[in-house]
Amino acid sequence: MKQVHLAAHFPGVNNTTVWSDPDAGSHIEFSSFVRLARTAERGLFDFFFLAEGLRLREQNGLIYDLDVVGRPDTFTVLSALAAVTTHLGLAGTINSTFNEPYEVARQFASLDHLSDGRAAWNVVTSWDEFTGENFRRGGYLPSEQRYERARQFLDTATRLWDSWRADDVLADVGAGRYLRRADVGAFEHRDSQFDIRGQFNVPRPPQGRPVIFQAGDSDEGREFAAAKADAIFSRHAKYADGREFYADVKGRLPAYGRRREDLLVLPAATFVLGDTDSEAADIAREVRLQQVSGQTAIKFLEQLWNRDLSDHDPDGPLPRVDPIPGENTIAKGRASVRIHRDPREVAAEWRRLAESRNLSTRELIVEVTGRQSFIGSPATVAGAINDFVQADVADGFILVPHLTPDGLDRFVDDVVPLLQELGVYRTEYPGGTLRENLGLAAV
Repeated sequence: MKQVHLAAHFPGVNNTTVWSDPDAGSHIEFSSFVRLARTAERGLFDFFFLAEGLRLREQNGLIYDLDVVGRPDTFTVLSALAAVTTHLGLAGTINSTFNEPYEVARQFASLDHLSDGRAAWNVVTSWDEFTGENFRRGGYLPSEQRYERARQFLDTATRLWDSWRADDVLADVGAGRYLRRADVGAFEHRDSQFDIRGQFNVPRPPQGRPVIFQAGDSDEGREFAAAKADAIFSRHAKYADGREFYADVKGRLPAYGRRREDLLVLPAATFVLGDTDSEAADIAREVRLQQVSGQTAIKFLEQLWNRDLSDHDPDGPLPRVDPIPGENTIAKGRASVRIHRDPREVAAEWRRLAESRNLSTRELIVEVTGRQSFIGSPATVAGAINDFVQADVADGFILVPHLTPDGLDRFVDDVVPLLQELGVYRTEYPGGTLRENLGLAAV
């Protein structure tokens, strides 16, 4: 039987967290990161995953209500967590559009050294001019150019990591240290995106290079993952969609000389636990209503309608007016591309669904913006996760709790032991590095 992989996601920009719950904690204090990371390590999870945005989203000139203001830098948090964990992998989302290879390669090599081989990089791209305003280059790149830059960015970073051989060592001389070879770390790289040469000054990372994640779902993103990534942070956690996605990306691997086991598919997944399946279903309904407040429902509605709907009643029907199409949207940042199809067509679908089920605006938004992946008693959830993995829906899941930082506790206490009883989950960490614990080949 396949072994189940699990990881923990510390949410930041989403509609997963229940902010209003009295048990909800800070999303910026270091103690919250430590609490969730240590719980994940207690549960023998593979890694802790931290996403990052490069600009706070805006809507109608206001900060988007689901964004975290004041989130510390990803590398700073992960480096600090390396000191308070021992086995847990440390994965961070770092952008390839508005950063530079030398800097990112150096930061990840440093994190891998500080953590004794537990670093992972989720390689992402940015699409919008709004985010680009924070950077010297500004603007944005078309989709095909974004992925071309990402590929070349990763190739360049890999060349920097490989500029040190495994046998390159630092020798002590008095209070200083020196290299035995003068050309250690020497590199030169030229392509359509980068033209750099110099000397990389961080020794080869313990893993050779960090574990590479990819999170895009487009055809370009899937090809990038098949060619370059060790794992995919997928959004396909449902059975049918997950199996289709899994078969698609695994089927692309032979073209790049890779095996099925060289790429892990790890969808993000939410969960709600109860003593019984019925109790869990009741809790799940309440959680969804807390996740989508009236205010939040209006924000989602505005993203599609492209209108100021602040006076709209979230407990009433959908607006009678049609959405305003166009690229100049009232939502700035990632929120502005939540809907990729014709907004009028989507609005018509929403109206049909709302009328057929007599749903208010808020109830409709609850319905169309997603729901929990796994709902039930611990036994039900453990069984479902195992069934999904054995059926090639996924190789495991990156769990996103609706409460931070304590929302993972019951899963670790009640679900993990059941997976261990099924013989599909580890009882101890098998290796010292993240690459070893994920079962990936050495590089």
